[in-house]
Amino acid sequence: MSFFSHQIRRSFSSSAVRRVVIKNVTIIGGGQMGAGIAQVAASTGHSVTLVDTSEDILKKSVKGIEGSLKRVVKKKFADKPEAGEEFIQKVLQNVSTSTDPAAAVPTSDLVLEAIVENLNVKQDLFGRLDKLAPKHSIFASNTSSLPITDIASSTSRQDRFGGLHFFNPVPMMKLVEVIATSATSQETFDSLLNFSKALGKTPVSCKDTPGFIVNRLLVPYMMEALRLHERGHGSKEDIDIAMKLGAGYPMGPFELSDYVGLDTMKFIIDGWSEKDPDNPIFAQSELLNKLVAEGKLGKKTGEGFYKYK
Repeated sequence: MSFFSHQIRRSFSSSAVRRVVIKNVTIIGGGQMGAGIAQVAASTGHSVTLVDTSEDILKKSVKGIEGSLKRVVKKKFADKPEAGEEFIQKVLQNVSTSTDPAAAVPTSDLVLEAIVENLNVKQDLFGRLDKLAPKHSIFASNTSSLPITDIASSTSRQDRFGGLHFFNPVPMMKLVEVIATSATSQETFDSLLNFSKALGKTPVSCKDTPGFIVNRLLVPYMMEALRLHERGHGSKEDIDIAMKLGAGYPMGPFELSDYVGLDTMKFIIDGWSEKDPDNPIFAQSELLNKLVAEGKLGKKTGEGFYKYK
């Protein structure tokens, strides 16, 4: 689980004198990831405040959580519908919503953002909240590609800042990548590990390197499949079938790219390419750029590498 956690260098700041037991969680961003994290945290007895910019977004988020819980209940409480309904109501009682992050964070043990993958926006958010959150509060980002160190630089609590990278769909995916920077204290890192376990997830320890573990391996794999196809060495369909039947993958690289979102892939590879332009692993794909420019982003738009009804 943490086979190379000993490699992560962490400082022991005097401001992080104790390990925080995370009970009250503020999640900034009510999209698919934020709502999914809120659901899992509320289901495991945590008090959750879900924050977004409008009441309409938050109503949609809560409705999505309720719908997801109903699917869980169908399996978990198949023979006990009353117990299932009681479970849903109990979880929903643990979730409150707000359009004002400043009002939400003063009682938070953990402030976790799951907003747009834009470094400046994330830095601005945490810079403002840093002045309002209690000293013991841990800040964390759910970013999949941006350096945690860069995000944390906007705060005065870099020893209490880390990464918690969840995977979509959050209620089903068991993995959480827990990321420590060189400034993250041991107490903070342990608190984030313990929080992940309390959610019923399996945490892995990551250094603050591009893509952490999963995306650092997964995105170059998908990009190489694209280049293989661009060179005329295999059709999309044959490459997908080959990886499913030959490697045992549940989805081929083109199917997975459409599921992840081609705009997301392009954003990640653009960022890595900008920082390390001479690395062939991070080379651009003309086909990917063309599809994104045409608005063909995968399943969410009805067309990417494949067409969807």
